[in-house]
Amino acid sequence: MVTTDFLKYVSLLYDKVRFPVQVVEQSGKIVYVNEAFTILWGYHIDELIEYSIFNDNVLKRSKILDKIFEVINGKPYTTIDYFEDSLLRSRDYAVPILRTNVFTIKYEDDLYIVMYHEDQTEMLLTEEEVKKARDASYEAERLKNTFLNVLSHELRTPLNIILGYSSLIKENLSEKISAEDKIYLDNLHSGSERLFKGITQMLEFAQIEAGNFTLNIETIDLISVIQNCIPNHQKLAAEKNIDLKTNFSHKKIFVDADILCVENALNNLISNAVKFTHQGYVEIEVSLLEEKNLAVCKVKDTGIGISTKYLDHLYQPFSQEDLNIGRNYEGNGLGLALAKRYIEKLGGSLLVDSIKGVGSTFTFTIPLNQSKYLTTIIEKDESEKSNKILMIDNSGETYQLIKAFLKNSYTLAHHTIRDFKLEYVQDSSFSHFIFDVDKNYWQQGILICKDIKRHDPFKRPIIIVSSEYIEDKIKEFYQAGATRFLVKPFGKNDLTKIINESLE
Repeated sequence: MVTTDFLKYVSLLYDKVRFPVQVVEQSGKIVYVNEAFTILWGYHIDELIEYSIFNDNVLKRSKILDKIFEVINGKPYTTIDYFEDSLLRSRDYAVPILRTNVFTIKYEDDLYIVMYHEDQTEMLLTEEEVKKARDASYEAERLKNTFLNVLSHELRTPLNIILGYSSLIKENLSEKISAEDKIYLDNLHSGSERLFKGITQMLEFAQIEAGNFTLNIETIDLISVIQNCIPNHQKLAAEKNIDLKTNFSHKKIFVDADILCVENALNNLISNAVKFTHQGYVEIEVSLLEEKNLAVCKVKDTGIGISTKYLDHLYQPFSQEDLNIGRNYEGNGLGLALAKRYIEKLGGSLLVDSIKGVGSTFTFTIPLNQSKYLTTIIEKDESEKSNKILMIDNSGETYQLIKAFLKNSYTLAHHTIRDFKLEYVQDSSFSHFIFDVDKNYWQQGILICKDIKRHDPFKRPIIIVSSEYIEDKIKEFYQAGATRFLVKPFGKNDLTKIINESLE
C-alpha cells in the first residue's frame, strides 16, 4: 500500500526534475507523476486511478511491457527507445520521440517501478536536418566538381587552339599587317591568356578547397625551379622597364617539396610583383636558415605596396585592396590565396612585409632535403642530338598545332592510338615522345605510357599533353613514367621550354 511518506519521498526526488517521471507499483497502477509528466501526457495523477500499464494494449503490442517485466524480475535497468503508451496515443497531437530509462526502487520492502522519460524529438529532428544539410552539401560538392571537370575539358581544348594559332599569326604576319591589325591581334592573344589564367586559378583553388589536391613530395633543386619560372615573367618586366633579378646564396639548394606547388606559388608571387611595380626592380632572393633546416625565398619589389589595414585580408580569395585596384589592375584576387595554400601544404609559411608606396617583400619557407649530399647523375645519349619527335594524337588538332610550333626545330612523326606500335619505340632517331591524351582514352593512354617507358632502350623523355588539370589524374601519368605533363592551353614557349628541360 502506498504511504504518505513514500509519496513525500518520491516528490522530493522527482518534483523538480525537468524530464517526465512516473512511479508504478507492482500491480501496474501509477502512484506518482511529476509536473513534467502532466505537461507532456496531459493527465494529472487523479485522472489515472483506473489505468494500469499492464493492461495497456500499446505497451503490449510494442513489447515494451516485456522489457519492464525484465526489470521487475531482477534486471538492474533497461532503456527503451521510442516509448509510447495508449495515454500518449489518445492525445490530439503527435506522439513525441521518447527514450525511457526503467529501474526499480524499494521502500519499506515494497518494490516500485520508476520510468524516467527523455523527450528526444527536437534532438532527433535536428540531427535529421543536419544529415539532410550534410547530404545536400556533399551533393553540391559533387555537382561543383562535375561542373569544374566539364568546364576544364570543354574550355581548355578550344582555348588552346585560340592561343596557339593567335601566337602563330602574330609571329608569322607581324611584318605583313597594319599597326591597327597588330593591335587587334595583341588584344585577342592577351585576352585569351588572361581568360586561361583566370580559369586555371579558379580550378586550382576549387581543387584545394575541396581537399582533392594530393602532394607528390620529391627532392628538387629550388634554384632550378626559380630559374625555370623567371622566363614566364621577363616579357612583361621588359615592357615595363623593370629589372627582374635574382640573388642566390648557393648554386643549388635541394628541398623536399611538390614541384607543382612550388612552381605555382612562385609564378603567382612573381606575377603579382611585376604587375604592381611600375619602376625599379623585382628580385627573387634565396638563402638558407640552417638551424631550422629551411630554405628561405623572398620575392621583393619596389611597387605600390600594401596598406596596413588591408594586410589582414590579403590572403582571402577574390580579395583586392580597393575598387581602384580592381579597375586598374586585371586579376581575380586568387593569386596570393593560392600561393599561401600551396606553401602551407608543403609545411612552410608565407609572410609579407610591405609599406604603401615603397614596395613589398613576400617571404616563404620550404623544408630542406634531409640528406647532406645529393648526387645528380645525368645520362645523355645520341638520341638527344636528334631533331625528330614521335607524336601520338587521335584527333590531329594538337599535332597540327605542335607541328606549326616546332617547324623550325623538329620534324614530327604522327600516329593515332590505334595505329601506334611498340616497335616504333626501338627507333633511335626520335629524341622525344609527345602524347596528346584525351579523357576518353585515359586508361589506354596510361598503359601506352607504361609500355613506352618499359620498352624504350634509350630512356627518352615522354611528354603528355592534355586538358586534364586535376593533380591526382596528372600524377597517374607521372607514375606511369611520363617525364613532363603539359596542360592545355599552352604556347610555343611553354612547349619548347618543356622539351629542352626534359633533356636535362
